[in-house]
Amino acid sequence: MLTYDEALQIVLETVTPRPPVLVPLASASGRVLAAAVISSRNLPTRDNSAMDGYAFAWNEQIAEHPLPVIDFVAAGHARQLAVPVGNAVKIMTGAPLPPDCDTVVPIEDIEELDGSIRLKTTTQQGDNVRYCGEELRCGELILDAGTSLFAGEIGLLAAAGIESVQVYPAPRVAILSTGDELVELGTPPVDGKIINSNAYLLASRLHEAGCEPILLGIARDTPEELESALKKGLKADLLLTTGGVSVGDCDHVQESLIKLGFTRKFWKVAIKPGKPVLFGTINDQPVFGLPGNPAATAATFELFVLPALRRLAGFPSTRPPRLRVTLTEAIKGGGKRQRFLWGRLEICNGSFCFTSAHYQGSGQNRSLQGAQALLPIAEHSPDLAAGSEVEILLLRMPPGQP
Repeated sequence: MLTYDEALQIVLETVTPRPPVLVPLASASGRVLAAAVISSRNLPTRDNSAMDGYAFAWNEQIAEHPLPVIDFVAAGHARQLAVPVGNAVKIMTGAPLPPDCDTVVPIEDIEELDGSIRLKTTTQQGDNVRYCGEELRCGELILDAGTSLFAGEIGLLAAAGIESVQVYPAPRVAILSTGDELVELGTPPVDGKIINSNAYLLASRLHEAGCEPILLGIARDTPEELESALKKGLKADLLLTTGGVSVGDCDHVQESLIKLGFTRKFWKVAIKPGKPVLFGTINDQPVFGLPGNPAATAATFELFVLPALRRLAGFPSTRPPRLRVTLTEAIKGGGKRQRFLWGRLEICNGSFCFTSAHYQGSGQNRSLQGAQALLPIAEHSPDLAAGSEVEILLLRMPPGQP
């Protein structure tokens, strides 16, 4: 049976990014650049004032005589005429410097006279000037391919006049829940029925990951209904099924996928929860068969599906981020399979601490509530004492942390 690391490597070697698309800059947030962006202009486009103040041509005697103020230049306007040496113009932040001006003194550093100003502080040539091209030069690389676009990157591109960018599209992910025991939310779960919570769990997590979930509903445990529902899911970029991948009499997902051309990459991984996870492709489309128990569904999503989605979306870093933390309580050592424990993070004496959830059963949703990390416990590893330093897989930062 494959280890977690071996199975994840197969996933990452199988999945490739989707073809890039050109999108308006306003629609690019959260995506990854598929092509480098080069500046087509200088930024700023002209020398301009970094302060509300007065602009003039600097010389060594500038502080010895009053400077007549001959004009006012507001942001968004420009004076085309040169300013004679020994004169000044009042200027607002961002306004272009008039010809022959090379220095700006802030309003608070001058003494106003009758139509003139006198400097109250020593001024150096070039003070408070933003120079043309000091942020970007025409032809300069702004952002390279593989860059994730967040607010800072979007703002920079907008300032450089970039209207559209080549990005990897957000993956469209089909979710198919399987099993005669399932009912939709709003239907009373009588006679041993179970509410289809996995669909809501996965759709929410997909939204958080910047993906587009496509809910296919519930397929009953018959090959005919499964095949029909699976065909609909093959129109997405990635197909997720939950349930029906173990060895029970009603577990028909794998055989139904095979009828549709499924190439199996692996089935069963030496982990707990999530051992019966299934992965493969149909015409190069990634397909995951996740276990039906909610904590196992969630764990295999984080361990395998999310890295695959990050690969699809063009992110250069795809594996779950890791963080060194301190255990707040003792943890039992590993068994025959690598275990992953859900838990919460908090700040203890200036560093992160991990507390495992009290509910770790694969069939319990409560293990997922509030979880921010998964703690890997290697097979046959010794018990871990409270205060031990361990490495966790980070799902999200705790509230209030960057």
